[in-house]
Amino acid sequence: MKRRERLLRMTRILLQSLLTFTVNISIAASRGWVRAFNLSRKFGSFFRDSRRILGESFVALFICAIGDLIAGIFLGKMSPMLESYPGLLVLIPGAIGMRGNIFGALGSRLGSGLHIGVLSPELRRSDVLADNIEGTIILTVVMSLFLGFMAWIFCQLFGFKSMGIMDFTVISVIGGIISGAFLLPATVLISLKSYENGWDPDNVTTPLIAASGDLFTLPSIFAALAVLEMVRNGFFEWILFAIFLLIGAAGLIAGFRGRYDLRKIIRQSVPVLLICSALGTTAGTVLNSKLSFILDNPAILALVPLFSGESGDLVSILGARLSSGLHSGIIPASLRPHGEALRNFGIIAVLSLLIYPTIGLLAHLVSDFLGIGSLGPFRMVLISSMAGYMLTPFLLLVGFYLSSASYRLRLDPDNIVIPLSTSMTDPVANTCLVIAIITIMGL
Repeated sequence: MKRRERLLRMTRILLQSLLTFTVNISIAASRGWVRAFNLSRKFGSFFRDSRRILGESFVALFICAIGDLIAGIFLGKMSPMLESYPGLLVLIPGAIGMRGNIFGALGSRLGSGLHIGVLSPELRRSDVLADNIEGTIILTVVMSLFLGFMAWIFCQLFGFKSMGIMDFTVISVIGGIISGAFLLPATVLISLKSYENGWDPDNVTTPLIAASGDLFTLPSIFAALAVLEMVRNGFFEWILFAIFLLIGAAGLIAGFRGRYDLRKIIRQSVPVLLICSALGTTAGTVLNSKLSFILDNPAILALVPLFSGESGDLVSILGARLSSGLHSGIIPASLRPHGEALRNFGIIAVLSLLIYPTIGLLAHLVSDFLGIGSLGPFRMVLISSMAGYMLTPFLLLVGFYLSSASYRLRLDPDNIVIPLSTSMTDPVANTCLVIAIITIMGL
């Protein structure tokens, strides 16, 4: 009798435990399904609300990728020149980035001026317009000089074989002047058409101007090398060097003594662009450290401007959107991203997932078509994707904290956020690219 009672009690306890376990599992599964449902609703809501932004941005990025690809083709075809002009690869990323920084900031200022009514859509002559153009010309010459010096200094510091300081300076300044002659009207045109067509300057205008900088810079350096060949190691090179120094010094003095808007542009831009030059040269140094491998695989050269350019465009889009949100009050000036800031993070993450494999495939297809030795579609896509996904968290952090810092310090985001964020991205982007190349090629 006792044995039967004990057996019944144990059976009851076992059934109760089993029932409790089943109930707990059911509750946990229900909560999981509810969370999954809520998450899917949030994703659906995110894509619904961000569809226009994602569409505009992806189209702009794809157009920019074509421009960057043309720059990459030029770079791929310039591999013999990288041997003939040692240290040139140290200069190139800084030169590409500098054009995008100077003219991207000009485009942002023109866009802001058009939207608040300081500039007319007919772009009638005014002090504001004149100051913007004069400031851009001064910054182009001064920063090209500094970039030439920095490239030579970095080559000496890292023990790279290199050209002389005058060679670097002549290439950098002449390349800057030639590309500037094309980029200045292109930037004005893009800003004006953006305003007339109601394009969002944060999603479209900034990346298009940056891509124009990539497109014109390498052919301009190619032309500058042709000029250098005519004057190299001669009396005329000394004359050019001296003239460029005098023009740079005179331009800087005129900028600091000019009207208010011109002084503001020069005073805020010069310190930032000096930092950007150093960061851009650091990016070139990273690439130059792997020069022999790159020369053996010229398709990598085709990928470099494409990868750096698209990464810079992504962080520019994020920085511009966050700056606009901070100034309009949509995004609070806190040290922790939440709300609208996280939504912008999501937009950049989705664009990254799409654009990095795309540019790897583009680099392979064009390299293969032009007979530039490719690593194959799988490896090119894998290298680009791996490097891009490593880089994306850095883009999010840099874009957010630079935008917040510039807002808190009441600095003009047109002169600060975009130039600094893209320049900080360049060396990290090239480092991620080198890491991905070493990893994938070692598999």
